[in-house]
Amino acid sequence: MTSRGTASRFLQSVLQNGVGRYVCQLKRVALLFSRRGNGSLGVRDFIEEGVVDYAKKYPGTVVYVSPQEGCKKPKIVAEYLNGNIREEDVNCKTSEEVLQLLTKLASQSGLDVIRLRKPFHSDSPSIQGHWHPFTNRPPSIGPICPQSPYARMD
Repeated sequence: MTSRGTASRFLQSVLQNGVGRYVCQLKRVALLFSRRGNGSLGVRDFIEEGVVDYAKKYPGTVVYVSPQEGCKKPKIVAEYLNGNIREEDVNCKTSEEVLQLLTKLASQSGLDVIRLRKPFHSDSPSIQGHWHPFTNRPPSIGPICPQSPYARMD
């Protein structure tokens, strides 16, 4: 699929998040797993070892632990402040991988991941890099140093 066929938007902030204090956009997380299933072993280990630390690290996020008997594959259901819901499959993942996934979900805004558009366009982009005051300075001059207070003025 070409770049023109994918959805895109300009970079935006969620309710000016970061202008004042940062507000985590993840509202609640539900860990759905089986009590006896082999695929849920990593989720059960995470609940025993790391769910309290995760809850302390993200106090604005509610964590639900929900064991279900008919659960074939364990999953994480994340709900964000804007109402979006994301489901992630954690079948046969370790406790560390579950923690990484939960941390990733907490750092996202809940908006769909799409291609970002830049607010400018150039048909011939520069390959020279950014300009700075020493761009065209000859290297033979050497570094600029402050003059010694004992230097003679002629």
